[in-house]
This record gives sequence, C-alpha cells and structure tokens, in this order.
Amino acid sequence: MADVESFTLDHTAVKAPYVRLIGTEVGPRGDVIANFDVRFVQPNEGEIPTAGIHTIEHMLASLLRDRLDGVIDISPFGCRTGFHLITWGEPAVADVVTAIGEGLRFIAEEAEWSDVPGVDAFSCGNYRDHSLHSAREWSAEILRQGISRDAFERVGV
Repeated sequence: MADVESFTLDHTAVKAPYVRLIGTEVGPRGDVIANFDVRFVQPNEGEIPTAGIHTIEHMLASLLRDRLDGVIDISPFGCRTGFHLITWGEPAVADVVTAIGEGLRFIAEEAEWSDVPGVDAFSCGNYRDHSLHSAREWSAEILRQGISRDAFERVGV
C-alpha cells in the first residue's frame, strides 16, 4: 500500500487549531495543486459531532470559494478533527487562515439556517444530519482558541 502523509504525521505533537500545508503536486501539464491540513480539534482529545462538521463542511465549501482563489474541495477527515483543503496553486498559509477564520466567524456570528447550502434530499446525500447550532458552537470555540499558521507551535494566534 502507498504511504499516506497524514498517517505518518505525529498526531500527538500537533497543537490544534492550525492550518498546515501538507504538500503540493504538479500535474502532467504543470498545474500545481496544494493539500492543506485544516485541523480544528486536538487529535485524540475530541471530535466535532457528525451533524456539526457536516454543516461546517457545507458552509465552508461555499464561504471559502468567496474568500480564497482556487478552492477545489474541502472535505472532513473521518476522525472529525478537521478538513483537507485542496486548492489550485499554492496560497499562503496565512491567507488560508484568514479565509477560514472569516468563514468560521460568519458561521458563529451571522449564519441562519437559510444560509446553509445543500440541506435537502436533492442536494445532499444525508440531508437530515445537519446542525447549525453545533456548527455555530464549534466555530466559535475554534475562533476563541485561534488558528495557528504552524501545526507544532502556536503562531499568529
């Protein structure tokens, strides 16, 4: 089996919340994509409940595209401690932190149910499993802790 970078990361050494550039890849035509570890919860110490992370995912999928050029995808980790963010090019970690922070601030402070995209049977494969209440609480907690620009040291918070 191929090595997967996230399975070689020492999850006991990181200090969440943070954004970390996992790496970049260059396609056959020279296009660059970047993969970021957007970690919201300290690994093995907690996790965002499924309904909350599902709602955060739907909202960030839209909010980040409004704030950061080149977003391809943002998908939650199975462990529910954060997300992979995939982008065209290689935006600066500081710019990713800013965009994530602005998105979480909107979720925590302004979002209403009508702002959550994809919450019906037509547009979501599990539309009943959402919680704006949970998404708000977790977004506020992540912002309270501050999002570091480094996975191992609390930088910029």
